[in-house]
Amino acid sequence: MKNLMFVRRSFIPLFVMLIAMAACCEYKTVGETVTEDKGKQPWIVDIEEITLSNPDFLVASWTGDFLQMTLMSIRPGGEIGLEMHPDIDQFIRIEKGEARVVMGKSKDDLSFDKHIKDDWAILIPAGYWHNVINVGKKELKLYSIYGPPEHAFGTRYTTQEEAEEHHHHEH
Repeated sequence: MKNLMFVRRSFIPLFVMLIAMAACCEYKTVGETVTEDKGKQPWIVDIEEITLSNPDFLVASWTGDFLQMTLMSIRPGGEIGLEMHPDIDQFIRIEKGEARVVMGKSKDDLSFDKHIKDDWAILIPAGYWHNVINVGKKELKLYSIYGPPEHAFGTRYTTQEEAEEHHHHEH
């Protein structure tokens, strides 16, 4: 009985901590899409579910001071677009679909060229030109994490054309 009391007492702080975490953090339920940037606050999320349910080309789902996560849905034949971030390392995970990934130190030499599909990850060092192209017959669903943030808090582009138009206005 003495050991049982010890076990009960030792779980009380853990139980209180879990309740406090649940009260301060939002949990994303299955089937919902991200409707606003959840950055600058704790967030627990089913990353696969929100990535697969995202209908937008790009949405900033969590933007902090030093890190950002975006969700992307790329139509068949579409692409992220050739880009290079001089001071941003990037992680991309393909949740669903088939993609061709090209990378290189210059935009004229994209000698890294791989075909990937569901559940593969791409790690892109700062300073590398890169593009992810949907080579499948269905939408390519992915999420990207990088630091520092690349997009303004709350960024959402429903189409690739909208993203390109906004990007051209920034420069």
